[in-house]
Amino acid sequence: MDFASRHIHFTGICGTGMASVAVELKRRGCRVTGSDRDAYPPMSTFLEHNGIPVSLGFSEANLDPAPDLTVIGNAVSRGNPEAELVFERRLPYTSLAKLLSDEFLIGRRCLVVTGTHGKTTTTSLLAWILESAGLNPGFFIGGIPDNFGQGARFTDSPFFVLEGDEYDTAFFDKRSKFIHYRPEVAIINNLEFDHADIFENLAQVKKTFRHFVNLVPRNGLLLVNGDDANAMEVAGVPFCPVRSFGLDESCDYTIDSLKGDGRRSEFVLDGMAFRIPMAGEFNVRNASAAILAARQCGISDDAIQKGLDSFLGVRRRMTVFGEARGVTVIDDFAHHPTAIAQTLSTLRQVYPDRRLVAFFEPRSNTTRRNFFQDTLPVALGLADTVFISEIARKDQLTQDERLDENRVIQDIQKLGRDAGFYPTPDDIVRHYLRNSREGDVVAVLSNGGFGGIHQLLLDALGSDAADSSSSS
Repeated sequence: MDFASRHIHFTGICGTGMASVAVELKRRGCRVTGSDRDAYPPMSTFLEHNGIPVSLGFSEANLDPAPDLTVIGNAVSRGNPEAELVFERRLPYTSLAKLLSDEFLIGRRCLVVTGTHGKTTTTSLLAWILESAGLNPGFFIGGIPDNFGQGARFTDSPFFVLEGDEYDTAFFDKRSKFIHYRPEVAIINNLEFDHADIFENLAQVKKTFRHFVNLVPRNGLLLVNGDDANAMEVAGVPFCPVRSFGLDESCDYTIDSLKGDGRRSEFVLDGMAFRIPMAGEFNVRNASAAILAARQCGISDDAIQKGLDSFLGVRRRMTVFGEARGVTVIDDFAHHPTAIAQTLSTLRQVYPDRRLVAFFEPRSNTTRRNFFQDTLPVALGLADTVFISEIARKDQLTQDERLDENRVIQDIQKLGRDAGFYPTPDDIVRHYLRNSREGDVVAVLSNGGFGGIHQLLLDALGSDAADSSSSS
């Protein structure tokens, strides 16, 4: 498709992938517009900085005049006025994953990173290693890597690095997004139940991963976390090379001699020593997958280490949002119990002598439900104090299927931790200020904007400090 001068409209533009591709298409000469129910940083500021107008709220008027193509996001459902108008008038439309597949991935050497956790970090790290080695890869990442400042880039390089999400493509295409991504090298970092709104159980998640594995060619490579039984189960295929990595000695590539100081980690992979500017065993696994995939692209270990040393991380992955009155506010995307536990455990290493406070928003389609009723308290209980907000879009769930916030609070308290339920971000900030301490580390855990609670807290701390100063 010749994108120059065409008008492409994104319905649901504030998703990380949608926004990133929208910006890249604008750079290619498209006229790009978009709409969404809500807009919050970092994607709202990212779009604004790149001159893409966002209409808040969905409306038929947003498609007047009719665009040349409408990209319908996977969070959009039937009944959306823009989708209904597209169907009614038989206007051209597509999903984001199909747009990528048809227009950008054919003939490319696609490196696809999958798994329940760690996809964004691993994909960002792999893309940066290739970039640092001079391969100028294209990439598509569900977040914003700080090394690139954008989540998507389209180049003339034969290499294209993609974050492969198992979530469905669109309401009109229920296949997982990663089915569209044409993998030559595929990574399965781990595999757990998630996305309770589209998968009924773990068996269904495994099924879609098996479909994905079936796409790896005989001259490709499937890399799998050998310490994860679920991942190994779906990776048992005879038609492409399969290599495992992990701490277990039975893995094809063994990780050992692991050590770290809370800010960085050192380890040995397949007999070679590496270091990364990140803490936590899970980040060592992420890096190991990226290293092995980079080797498959012909990159030397010395060049790989150069990329590792200069990696800056990903926004919303244990990112320091700000500090005020001695309180450090951390922004993190963690919402699955495993990811929450990993984040809080790592923050313990990074800030070993400080009180750890967690603000948690049950917002994802899985954590709003009671599937993790028993495991969420254990994960959140790794913090010293926990504040839980009301379930997002609570009225869309029956009482029998939704998470019981009060029971979560009670179970955390049984672990000997302080915990409380406060419906709104304002309520959380107000109650936290009553017992805030200099030196606190506040981890804000949400896959959304959480009502701007990060800035609300910093503003309140700054105002409180100013009030105290003026009255003394």
